[in-house]
Amino acid sequence: MTTDQKAPPMKQGPVAAGIAFLRNTWRGLTSMRTALILLFLLALAALPGALLPQRLTAGDKVGKFFDDNPNLAPVLNRLGLFDVFGSVWFSAIYVLLFISLVGCLVPRTVEYARQMRAKPVLTPRNLARMPHHAKSTVDTSAEDVVAAARTRLRGWRTEVRVEDDGSHTISAEKGFLREAGNLVFHFALMGMLVAIAFGKMFGFEGQVIIRAGDAQGFCNSGIYAYDSFRPGLRIDGTELTPFCMKVDDFTATFLHNGQADSFRANVSYQDVDDLETGTWRQAALEVNSPLRLTGGTVYLLGHGYAPRFTVTFPDGQKRTEATQWQTMNTVTLLSQGATKFDPPGVTDLEKRRTGQLAITGLFAPTAAFEGTLMSSVFPDLKDPAVAVDVMRGDLGNESGKGQSIFEIDKSMVDSGRLKKVARQNMRVGEEIVLDDGTRIHFDGVERWVGVQVGYDPGRLGVLVAGVLVLLGIGASLSIKRRRVWLRATPAPDGTENARTVVEVGGLARTDQAGYGEEFTTLAADLLRPGKER
Repeated sequence: MTTDQKAPPMKQGPVAAGIAFLRNTWRGLTSMRTALILLFLLALAALPGALLPQRLTAGDKVGKFFDDNPNLAPVLNRLGLFDVFGSVWFSAIYVLLFISLVGCLVPRTVEYARQMRAKPVLTPRNLARMPHHAKSTVDTSAEDVVAAARTRLRGWRTEVRVEDDGSHTISAEKGFLREAGNLVFHFALMGMLVAIAFGKMFGFEGQVIIRAGDAQGFCNSGIYAYDSFRPGLRIDGTELTPFCMKVDDFTATFLHNGQADSFRANVSYQDVDDLETGTWRQAALEVNSPLRLTGGTVYLLGHGYAPRFTVTFPDGQKRTEATQWQTMNTVTLLSQGATKFDPPGVTDLEKRRTGQLAITGLFAPTAAFEGTLMSSVFPDLKDPAVAVDVMRGDLGNESGKGQSIFEIDKSMVDSGRLKKVARQNMRVGEEIVLDDGTRIHFDGVERWVGVQVGYDPGRLGVLVAGVLVLLGIGASLSIKRRRVWLRATPAPDGTENARTVVEVGGLARTDQAGYGEEFTTLAADLLRPGKER
């Protein structure tokens, strides 16, 4: 083999090749470029969660999306776009971003700690080559120049050295906290990710409707007490912190155009300690003023109406119900719903199924009629009325299937087991008489309040991390990293009235402007000990 011929590369064994692959993969994953790409992908992956309805928060809207887009919806469903934040691919990006941040920050923190212990770098031999430079000859000794310079550079990290030729030097550095702010920002960002994940794992959100004036109220005793419940990944609803709440009254005010002005619910509640003593406390619940309890935070979501009906059966027995109806129009509060009754005193299952009643239809707090068609023109109770269909037969309550309180089982209607026996518009005080003598009286209207109970154990961590993010990025952007060097050299022998040559050089470690002016002022002070020649 000639000397100009290269030796063939040595082949690596499978173990060495595997180690090299893992090492290169880890280096690529923990690079800042990869972290920025993953952060961009995380933001991009969150877009479908904001643009498309999600099963955990809007399951009914997902069903409507399937009905409206029968071809597109199954494709999106296979991609997990209706459950973005619980999908495998979103979790993978989240975990990879976390690993990348850890891999970036740990070496940088170690390097920063090493730099903190290190002394400022040596003074360059040729300070004239620095971006900022000044020179003067003074009639003060080198020791006095250095002493005066150290006083002027108070607050800088300084190191005084004596060179072989007798020159005295000062190496000074300032703005070292810039990197600390950068590290605080990234660690806080990582802490925010951890706090959010912790809150999603051990927190929950639940919605419940409470009628104003209802003595039973609501107790946070289990998921069965909620109308809808979204638990965290590690929550099953069996160990909720108990508390109870009742809505004593609800007040809503509206502007002349129907726009909402204010909502206020006066509530009575028992926190954990109050449950043992039986003490009820009072509080006011408003839209931006939640009630904070040990077991969660109670937010006021909305309100609506519950028409109250009294049914007098042919044998003279009466039953009164006030079931909340669902708001259809958030401007006029036109509502729809179903109030259901079982015939009293009937133990035979088949006979009871043929005599069940359901009052379904629309409710208008301020009614307006065009012929027999009713609508609502104002959200407050100025002229309440209902347009109802009375259904009789089998409501399907014993079918084993869950039913919405706002509607009847349409399959019972389609099968003919539930039939319409009356239709009428009614104002408060009016009644319907059915063919068998049953009387349905429209007694009045009650209000209901929709509240959300949220428990997020990571909330405080997110707050602290958010404050640290702002402080860290503020420090990183406002603090300028810069260096200055001073060399005081005794003047050569024979120089008249001259004792020391002082030379100052400066270097900005960042791209921020403004160090030129600072260096000019600083150099003038450092060269001031003696008279300039």
